Amino acid sequence: MHRCRVNVILWFLENVKMENIAILGSTGSIGTQTLDVVSSLKDRFKVYGLTANRNVEKLREQIKKFNPEIVVIIEETGYKELKKDFPNLKILRGIEGLCELAGESRLDTVVNAIVGSSGIYPTLEAIKNGKKVAIANKEAIVAYGEILMEEISRNNATLLPIDSEVVAVHQCLHNRNVEDVKSIILTASGGPFINVHKEDFKSISVRDAVSHPTWKMGKKISVDSATLMNKGFEVIETHFFFRVGIDKIKVVIHPQSIIHSMVEFLDGSILAQMSVPDMRLPIQYGLTFPERFPSRVEFCNLVEVEKLEFKSVDSDRFPCLGLAYSAVEDGGTVPAVLNAADEVAVDQFLTGNLPFTEIPEVLVHILKNHRKVDRPTFDEIVQSEKWAKTATLNFIRQK
Repeated sequence: MHRCRVNVILWFLENVKMENIAILGSTGSIGTQTLDVVSSLKDRFKVYGLTANRNVEKLREQIKKFNPEIVVIIEETGYKELKKDFPNLKILRGIEGLCELAGESRLDTVVNAIVGSSGIYPTLEAIKNGKKVAIANKEAIVAYGEILMEEISRNNATLLPIDSEVVAVHQCLHNRNVEDVKSIILTASGGPFINVHKEDFKSISVRDAVSHPTWKMGKKISVDSATLMNKGFEVIETHFFFRVGIDKIKVVIHPQSIIHSMVEFLDGSILAQMSVPDMRLPIQYGLTFPERFPSRVEFCNLVEVEKLEFKSVDSDRFPCLGLAYSAVEDGGTVPAVLNAADEVAVDQFLTGNLPFTEIPEVLVHILKNHRKVDRPTFDEIVQSEKWAKTATLNFIRQK
């Protein structure tokens, strides 16, 4: 018995490769939950790289706990602090540092948990260097979807979602023909204002908007969830990820957040992925696919759930979802402009310079004044984003 156990251990050590993983945006909500998942799978993953924008304190704690080979921080002040605290650690800064880490030869997997479309740069670097990329950075897909998918095909790369709804669709479609799909049904909790009357939206505060009833998320994505723009971005993400027409992607309100998405097939069958609302589950799926391992996520007790509700979206109260559909239909640089304008509008709301109700109004104005570029190059998308951010900020200041 003892000899058998030793043989099993030796086989495991010889055949199971420890993956070196880099977590871009490790101090944010997705990043910290990814580290929790990695901690539960210590025999599978070694934290090779960590990155942060400016949260030096949390990054310092993560360095001490996970002992990475490389650390990247965007802000210069934080860079100087970390260089002083960890003189023997390789510390990089800026977008250039992110790209250098993403292309590291000893790195196997890159988790992109960065907020904002600037996450496209390390994503493309990882893809070009043959890494597996698990991506929660939906803004990069929204803005650069066509270019990103072309690079994946060109490099025969692996891109896996770690967004709960897109992961659900991925599971339902695995080993199935997309041509057999009648519709993809994305579920939305409805956010904190699903039962709030439109006339009461004027009194919505920042605190109200970031208090999501189901998910623990960062401020930006929480506001996007409150306006349903986040769901709109997921519609665009689904369109690019699975190469399905926008007419096949539907959204329904599902307050319990137990069913994360569904796929309806031509024969009338509907497959759904269900679990308790916990981002660690889709994160682990993206890291370990196609294998399954025990997780720290609570199991779903359907008896305790009692009911599953579904409602249509009220487009009058939540016009941002419709803007996302229109952006995909218009194509070209329009999705990138929508994403960039939303980034500025949400930031202005969070800093008290824009009422919640005026977020969609600002987006409509920017989209109307944008000169679309069809089949844009990478640089043309970058320029469109810069224009959108400047135009949005100027418009808000003039209001």
